[in-house]
Amino acid sequence: MKTVLTEKSPTQALTQWVRGIRKEYRTAFLAAFFMGLLIHMPVVLSDIPNHDGLGSMYFDQNMITSGRWFLTVACGFSSYFTIPWVIGLLGLLFLALAAAALTALLELRDTVSVVLVSGLLVSFPALASTFAYVFTMDGYMLALLLAVLAVLCTKRHKRGFLWGAVCLAFSMGTYQAYLSFTILLCIYEVLMIFMETGKPGGKLRASLRYLYMGGLGVALYYGILRVLLLIQGKELASYQGISGMGDGGGRLGADAFLHIYRDFISFSVKGNVLYHKIFSLAACVLLACAVLFVLGRLILQRKWWKSPGFFVIIALAAAAAPFATNMILLISPEVTYHLLMRYQWVLYLILAVAFVSRYAGWDARGNLTQWTAFAAAFVLIFHYAVTDNIGYSNLHKRYEKTYAYCMRLLDRIEQTEGYYQGIPVAMVGVVGYNPYPVTDITMDVTSNMIGLNGDTLLYTGENYEVFMKNYLGATLNIMTPEEMGDIYFSQEYIEMESFPAPSSVKIVDGIMYIKTENVGRD
Repeated sequence: MKTVLTEKSPTQALTQWVRGIRKEYRTAFLAAFFMGLLIHMPVVLSDIPNHDGLGSMYFDQNMITSGRWFLTVACGFSSYFTIPWVIGLLGLLFLALAAAALTALLELRDTVSVVLVSGLLVSFPALASTFAYVFTMDGYMLALLLAVLAVLCTKRHKRGFLWGAVCLAFSMGTYQAYLSFTILLCIYEVLMIFMETGKPGGKLRASLRYLYMGGLGVALYYGILRVLLLIQGKELASYQGISGMGDGGGRLGADAFLHIYRDFISFSVKGNVLYHKIFSLAACVLLACAVLFVLGRLILQRKWWKSPGFFVIIALAAAAAPFATNMILLISPEVTYHLLMRYQWVLYLILAVAFVSRYAGWDARGNLTQWTAFAAAFVLIFHYAVTDNIGYSNLHKRYEKTYAYCMRLLDRIEQTEGYYQGIPVAMVGVVGYNPYPVTDITMDVTSNMIGLNGDTLLYTGENYEVFMKNYLGATLNIMTPEEMGDIYFSQEYIEMESFPAPSSVKIVDGIMYIKTENVGRD
């Protein structure tokens, strides 16, 4: 009996499979992959760490104490070594699949909007910040893909919310920050449901599926987390407020809500990411105007203004969007909100393009509106691509300055009388800005691009230790803060001058003191 495997050759089967994929999905995949490769090639082709990357040359990604119980599997495909080319390509592959899934979810049909949506997805500066942490980038991109698939499964199939819940759970198990990505897409899809004609009961049932998916997904994530913590005998870490995850409901007071909304407005307006030049600001304004124009036409054409329910829905969506965008502040209220956690802001731009493409119409005014929105999106893609590469350029310079600094410091250490291999070394990680003034000229662009901004890669004693070990081939016995005890507050340390002063390195009671910070303390 013939089997499916013998009926067609591998070439025939693969050709038929590729041809069966809709053109717009293929376009989204290819556009995202190749634009992503062009924009992020400087960091993919280099091996330049940021401060966290120094200690992650090999890292098994077992981050269950941070709630990321699937991260070790998600990053395991590329091995646990930091190999930017392999990790970068695999991450871009997941990102390109996410672009194709977004195209399917948003029902994009025309090629221009598909390419622009893909371009926004791969150029937004939050992705560049994620690339700075390249050792975990592929796992995060898989989490993003799962976050989009959670909504797509829910939309496409009657019982799809079950599969969507599984996707959401594994997405959160890899990186919790992309929960906001899923929620914002759900809000958009619910709005699209109520914009179409149909019975209110049917619309409500269709909308509730997204709620079921979210509730089941979060419950499944948290249940698996608790089981795995119990099996491994571990507890959630206090880092970034993770240990308080799950009891956020006790913080749903007025202050918590105000904090969420204040942060949303502050980042959107003053974050120096969505725009920081007149061209990008103008593009954001034009894109918003295009959306408002299309929405206004729909209100008049479909006479929504006669329905009180329309205004209720608009008010609820406007109130829910900032809260959904900043959901991480509810999960972990004490979090230090890095840019790589703010990737969901790109959805406002993507959904604007999708909305205009879907509802602008094909008359003269509709065509002009589409031209306006698409031109604005193109300007933003170019602007973000330039911003990303400014960040990558500064990351390279940070490495070079760190290398030169550590070479000079290591030479001083080895030339100090009494030094021997393995001597305990007491030092603090900061680099003093008095003898070494700030030379980063990109701060007006990279001020919020965590991982890409700043002057050096050195913030802790451990940073010095791993940098000199991995890049200079020297092994130092850097003491931990606990081992240093009161040395940092001792009179001998306080009276020392900062490196490169002659007194910045000396041996006291068999311990080498190294002072790199600015000044003494009272």
